[in-house]
Amino acid sequence: MRILRAWECNIGREIVKLKQQLSLLDGLSTNHRKTVLKIINDVRNLGDKAIVKYGKCFDKVSLSPDEFRVKDKEIEDSYKKISLPFVKSIQRAISNIRAYQEHIKIRNVGPLKANGIVLDTLYSPVESVGVYVPGGAASYPSTVLMNTVPAKVAGVDRIIMTTPPAKDGTIPPERLVAAREAGVNEIYKVGGAQAVAALAFGTETIPKVDKIVGPGNIFVTLAKKEIFGYAGIDMLAGPSEVLIIADDRANPSFVASDLLSQAEHTPGISILITFSESLVKQVETELKQQISKLKRHEDTKKCLDKFGVIILTKNIDECVEIANALAPEHLQIMTQNPRTVLSGIKHAGAIFLGAYTPVALGDYIAGPSHVLPTSGTARFSSGLSANDFLKRSSVITYSRSALKEAYKDVAEISEAEGLDAHTQSVQIRLKGARS
Repeated sequence: MRILRAWECNIGREIVKLKQQLSLLDGLSTNHRKTVLKIINDVRNLGDKAIVKYGKCFDKVSLSPDEFRVKDKEIEDSYKKISLPFVKSIQRAISNIRAYQEHIKIRNVGPLKANGIVLDTLYSPVESVGVYVPGGAASYPSTVLMNTVPAKVAGVDRIIMTTPPAKDGTIPPERLVAAREAGVNEIYKVGGAQAVAALAFGTETIPKVDKIVGPGNIFVTLAKKEIFGYAGIDMLAGPSEVLIIADDRANPSFVASDLLSQAEHTPGISILITFSESLVKQVETELKQQISKLKRHEDTKKCLDKFGVIILTKNIDECVEIANALAPEHLQIMTQNPRTVLSGIKHAGAIFLGAYTPVALGDYIAGPSHVLPTSGTARFSSGLSANDFLKRSSVITYSRSALKEAYKDVAEISEAEGLDAHTQSVQIRLKGARS
């Protein structure tokens, strides 16, 4: 890992460099966008034919439209291929996620009443949601849960999942079991930008949805960006990242293990900020010892070498200041009094306090969704929750006397804007109205 000493460099400039490294869209070529736009337009115009074409091209799988949807028997058979303890763990994770999401879900509030005016607020769920679950080296059942359960808690009626199949047309059993347990209604064997386009516009086989959530590669993310407006999206997610604030009391083996668990994402960005030179030396030793024992040790080491940074500061206040400037996806505070440090934190997607709260808990089992803002976007956005699947409608009721009371203000503002029909819409109601 690269070591930066705050007093030896322009830390502001280094933070800018780090932000560029964290940025999702930095350094993208116009070819990326052209490729995605072509895929989207093909799916929009050709429907299933385009899905077949791009499945062969990118996923190296040949499926006909009647093979897109996962059959019930495939899901039932998937239970035979996994262990009962795995199913129980999935069920416990679902229970925790549901409990947390129900706890934070927005409730309809009572009306605001005053002098003939009634202002109501109505929250209603999105009707249909598309959940994108990436393929690749891992099975990602946790991604299924963290996107689906909040939608179910919100009351979404129809949840459709798309996910890239293997070359033989199969989906990992863990992913299918997670989908069944979480309440996914339909699963389609489609990946990439073409899956996002299919969910946004619909094809002969794949239904159109109102909102699309879930992470993916750069092409999936760019596709979500391009279709926004035709359907809603959750966020534009970049590489996963962790920032650890640690003092001289932190356990170096714990710190090293958390840096490695983030680098294991390949790419995953791992940052340690501390004022303790002694801790840095111990963490470096621990990293060397622990990394050799990992199954994916070579890729993890490359990732840590490329995206790992240690920042040495003069004091804990400077640690907090830098953390706020970076606004990380995951923030771990491993200090003697973590809640004291927490009081200074302004920006972070999810915050993990104390020595016994690794990010892995948030990834899998704790309850809050692990779909979090990356690339510094925690400065203005939040992690996915049940509330992201709710729409708010205002309900306004005025009596005749209340309208008369409001008339002068409406007229002043509408006439200033040159919109006299607005004024007339009030006047016409007041003709003959009793005072």
